[in-house]
Amino acid sequence: MQRRNFLKQALPASITMPALLNGLSVKAFTAQSPLVQALMGTTTETDKVLVLVQLNGGNDGLNMVIPIEFYGNYFNARQNIAIPQNKVLALNGTAKTGLHPAMTGLQTLYNEGKLNIVQAVGYPTPNFSHFRATDIWMTASDTDQVLNSGWAGRYLGVEYPNFPNGYPNTQMSDPVAIQIGSVTSVTLQGPSVNMGMSISDPTGFYNFLDGVEDPVPETPWGKELKYIRLVTEQTQIYSAVIRDAAARVPVQGSYPGTNSLGDQLKIVARLVKGGLKTRIYMVSTGGFDTHASQVNSTDTTTGTHAVLMQRVSDAIKAFMDDLKGLGVDDRVIGMTFSEFGRRVKSNSSLGTDHGAAAPVFVFGKNVRSGITGNNPAIPVTASVNDNIPFQYDFRSIYASILK
Repeated sequence: MQRRNFLKQALPASITMPALLNGLSVKAFTAQSPLVQALMGTTTETDKVLVLVQLNGGNDGLNMVIPIEFYGNYFNARQNIAIPQNKVLALNGTAKTGLHPAMTGLQTLYNEGKLNIVQAVGYPTPNFSHFRATDIWMTASDTDQVLNSGWAGRYLGVEYPNFPNGYPNTQMSDPVAIQIGSVTSVTLQGPSVNMGMSISDPTGFYNFLDGVEDPVPETPWGKELKYIRLVTEQTQIYSAVIRDAAARVPVQGSYPGTNSLGDQLKIVARLVKGGLKTRIYMVSTGGFDTHASQVNSTDTTTGTHAVLMQRVSDAIKAFMDDLKGLGVDDRVIGMTFSEFGRRVKSNSSLGTDHGAAAPVFVFGKNVRSGITGNNPAIPVTASVNDNIPFQYDFRSIYASILK
């Protein structure tokens, strides 16, 4: 994972040369792409960590990253929810693009050189269903292709062959991937087993587990039980490792109160500093399906979306500050993603409907800061059916990060 070169290898949407990997089409990449090379390569020795931040519901990217250079058309398309131009947060080095006024934390990270804004990320023939679009992002499939494994799970499956058999071992003594929460995402699903584990609390997770008893019978169902017990025993070992890692970090930086995303990222920072070799962490926050009441009618800089923007911004800023204070910020790169963006034109309910492309934030000490891509061009007279066309295939973001 050469994060210093992030996005230097990202491919624009126009490149759609297919490459086959285990019979699967991975479009938008040449055979030399970082993703294909990573998935086909051998185990990579690295202490780098990837943190995936999922924004559930379909985030309105156009009110998050505001195209100041097209402000007139933006305002005409969204008169009832548009952010006033004098309220947009300025970014160093550009007068064309700004951030939602609630995102002061990410504004600071950008101006410190720790944030890259990738414009208009999506894929060909977008799907507007929450469930299907989420699957596409998590599996890195084509729109007309259904996969049962996640892009990160396939990558980890190559990095750690035969998992969970023989693990933990000297090569990898810790969980290979952790999702903070109660459910493990399909993103971490490998070709045959899930490569990740879910935890809500490092100490409580350890206390929850009990030992296994009795030998299993030599029957078909006994073999299944044996496998379940293998996973359970492995989980018990990992739970102790997680508990011990958390115990090594008694003091952390401050995080915003009543911020569930911040709470999750605080656990991630604690485990990274505690010495886990875990390669991928995943966190999530919801509420982004803003069909109605996205803003307050009397002040469009406030309302549901503003609360969400501040939650994300404050949590990531606190996380980055914590990593710096703990001395591990050079090891971590993070990215946000949502299953889709919203339509260009707002609706009559002070909201926005399911759309296509949207910006992605990539953050970290070693990220090449700036804006990748151009502001989306907004029609002079936008209709309710207008979507933001994609400039970068989301799989090229994964490819650049895995390189």
